[in-house]
Amino acid sequence: MSGTIHTATDQVKGTVPHPYHLVNPSLWPLLGAASAMTTFAGIILAAHFREFIVLTIGVVADLSVMFLWWRDVIKEALTPGLHKIITQVGLRYGMALFIASEVMFFVSFFWNYFNYFFFPDKMGTAFAPVWPPQGITTVDPFAVPLFNTMVLLLSGTTITWAHHSLLEGNQKNLVRGLGVTILLGLSFLCGQAWEYTHSPFPFYHGGIYPSSFFIATGFHGAHVIIGTLFLTVCFFRARAGQFTPQRHFGFEAAAWYWHFVDVVWLFLFVCIYYLGRSAITAG
Repeated sequence: MSGTIHTATDQVKGTVPHPYHLVNPSLWPLLGAASAMTTFAGIILAAHFREFIVLTIGVVADLSVMFLWWRDVIKEALTPGLHKIITQVGLRYGMALFIASEVMFFVSFFWNYFNYFFFPDKMGTAFAPVWPPQGITTVDPFAVPLFNTMVLLLSGTTITWAHHSLLEGNQKNLVRGLGVTILLGLSFLCGQAWEYTHSPFPFYHGGIYPSSFFIATGFHGAHVIIGTLFLTVCFFRARAGQFTPQRHFGFEAAAWYWHFVDVVWLFLFVCIYYLGRSAITAG
């Protein structure tokens, strides 16, 4: 054992003296990080200077890496002998910890928002210390945001329908549930795009409130895009019959992620949209 380097191929052959999964060396994490950095740089250039070349390169690189990396992950999941029981448990713990880290990611946005919500004097402006700041017209929570809320809540029921169909071995309803959930995710994104293009305050050079609003709702929108892509991969895998009632962690992870996206939006709707409008009414 000493000095021996085992690979996933050795694990399939049964020559590895332990039940843990050994991942083959891969460039995808490095390329994924580089493409993500390019995308974020492109977002900054597009927002401030209307330059979209870097953003386009970053998005194309992101999608390419995601496609190729997901292809390898699916191949790995379908290879007999790789994912033993202890590996399957580790995958579930890993996904749970990832979602926990995402929760803390959004906690920072809510912390920032409520920092000014409860202590508007910290803004340091020449105007009266109120939140939202004077001159800001907030988004009506009972217009597009309410529509988006209903859409995401409905998508939570359709992904649950798909999950139960999978457990019951109903392949047709599994595909239907995934398809409807994907369409609802796209509907949400269309609603958010319409809201952004008709926002009563600018995307940039608008002060603390627009920055807080767009960073929280924008990152949630990015998570909806990722979740929709995740579900789309599961949709085609389901059509190919790659999920069974006993082995379907790829779908389960996508469902967990989608429910997380649902819950985060409920907090955004109540805290940013509804309470923001209520603060103006109370004032």
